[in-house]
Amino acid sequence: MTIRLLLADDQELIRTALSALLDLEDDFEVVAAVGRGDEVVGAVLEHRPDVALLDIEMPGVDGLAAAAVLAEKAPDCRVVILTTFGRAGYLRRAMAAGAVGFVVKDARAEALADAVRRVMGGERVVDPALAAATLAAGDSPLTPREVDVLNAARSGATVAEIAGNLYLSEGTVRNYLSAAIAKTGTHNRMEALRAADERGWL
Repeated sequence: MTIRLLLADDQELIRTALSALLDLEDDFEVVAAVGRGDEVVGAVLEHRPDVALLDIEMPGVDGLAAAAVLAEKAPDCRVVILTTFGRAGYLRRAMAAGAVGFVVKDARAEALADAVRRVMGGERVVDPALAAATLAAGDSPLTPREVDVLNAARSGATVAEIAGNLYLSEGTVRNYLSAAIAKTGTHNRMEALRAADERGWL
């Protein structure tokens, strides 16, 4: 059986190299390659790949958001996240989005081919060291409101703007931000946001 593949990566050199590499496998066929996250769903619906290999950081939407849409609109397509960023938070969010595999780009070519075949066989495939780090990171200590406030701070909004957007008082926003900073062990809201992102808490 030939396994039909879609590649999504915003770096053309990597996309082209991966396509050439995977096409060397007798049982693989790369049926589509896109460079933007917002092109993934349309390409999957058009070409009907068995497995979509998605980078995380792409223009349009990121690979995790694209994976979540594919889980709904193309549930037969298995998603493997293929990324430079082997972060525990990304793995947690990828699994929540419906991905069945998570492979870092510095893995050997044989490991990627093996991962594709294994997910086609119904397995979940995750780098063991990354899986251990994700378990060690634990569940999020942030409350839903602290998550809301951190996400609202993402654009660099002021306390007053966050308060207005979330219908909270400025004092309440400051309290939530202080709690989030303390729980992430950081020094300011942007550090807290970055740390929470990396740990998969947002």
